[in-house]
Amino acid sequence: MSEQTAAGTQKKKHFTLPLFQRNVRYGEVDLPFFLIVIALLVIGIIMMFSASYAWAIAEGESGTYYATNQIKNALVGIVIMCILCMIDYHVFQKAYVAVLSYFIPLALLAVAFIPGLGVTDGGATRWIAIGSFNFQPSELMKIGIVIFFSYIIDKNQANMRSFRKGMLPLLIAMGVVAVLLIMEPHLSATILIVLISIILIFVGGADIKQLVALGIAAVGIGLLVGFMMSDSYAYIEKRIASWLDPFSDSLGDTWQTCQSLIAIGSGGLFGLGLGESRQKYLYLPESKNDFVFAIVCEELGFVGAVTVVLLFALLIIRGFYIANHAMDKFGMLMAIGLTAHIGLQAAFNIAVVSNLIPNTGISLPFFSYGGTALILQLAEMGIVLNISRTRYRVKEKKKKVFSAEQTEAL
Repeated sequence: MSEQTAAGTQKKKHFTLPLFQRNVRYGEVDLPFFLIVIALLVIGIIMMFSASYAWAIAEGESGTYYATNQIKNALVGIVIMCILCMIDYHVFQKAYVAVLSYFIPLALLAVAFIPGLGVTDGGATRWIAIGSFNFQPSELMKIGIVIFFSYIIDKNQANMRSFRKGMLPLLIAMGVVAVLLIMEPHLSATILIVLISIILIFVGGADIKQLVALGIAAVGIGLLVGFMMSDSYAYIEKRIASWLDPFSDSLGDTWQTCQSLIAIGSGGLFGLGLGESRQKYLYLPESKNDFVFAIVCEELGFVGAVTVVLLFALLIIRGFYIANHAMDKFGMLMAIGLTAHIGLQAAFNIAVVSNLIPNTGISLPFFSYGGTALILQLAEMGIVLNISRTRYRVKEKKKKVFSAEQTEAL
């Protein structure tokens, strides 16, 4: 047998990094997904700067105050995204990591109700203050619920079609989070986390009939609870009334919605031009946060707005493509959950700004001002990019056995 033949019978060695899963080839990141994220981030910072300039000056700050902070947060987020892109996502599959990913945000949601730590804003307790640093625990829970559910579903795959052993434990975990969020109250985060949870349960293999029955029951219970607690949550009734007739109280409760619709209508086909918005001059509240998309419509017009919507649509499509090509069930669930979070949040924000649904106070990913949210969103994209790198399982080649005649011929 020749030396070349002998060498050919040996298994090829594949390069693996320390602490990374065995039998995995680490390829390049999914370039289209990465470029879409960067495009959304760059456009978001530019539009947030335009939308925040007047408000920063009115508050006694430099016109670039919010933009500078957002760029700093974006740089931190990009570094974390790159780090998570390099660290094998299977680290989240470890039991203690998955459990802590759920219970730490859950504990922080409870801490928000402690006087001195929780920050009350507009009657809602959604923030935790640690010195000069404020953050929303719900933002961390959006990631934690994805990691935890992906782990539980992956480990409990054989029982997912059983309501008692498969779906019920997940529903209890989701319900505890929902109760704390409703108590804050934080309606938009509640809806978002519940929808993400249901998507993961569905993709995880739950019985569709059970899910439909559960959905019908949840709607009925929600309406009953809403009716019984209508006095405590009167602000929801006001928001629904404002949604049904946005010009009914244009100088009062519907002021924000009116100004948002005026901004959208003023943009026309191609917009007034970058930086030329009129509504951002203290007419439209939260123009740098929840309603930054209205400024996008006003300055960039229909064409610019459609471009942003298409970028988010491409992000969802590519994220689901990565999920479909993930090397295992856990990676697939993680990619779907994290992509669904960004997609659902963007869809809800755009729907609120255009008055398609009642105002729920939800930010636009990569666009709205906010350090914690932006950093965590980029961190999520880093995990998805890592999943895109590890989507190929290495298959060991069988050794070729040569007969005596073949050996002599060689």
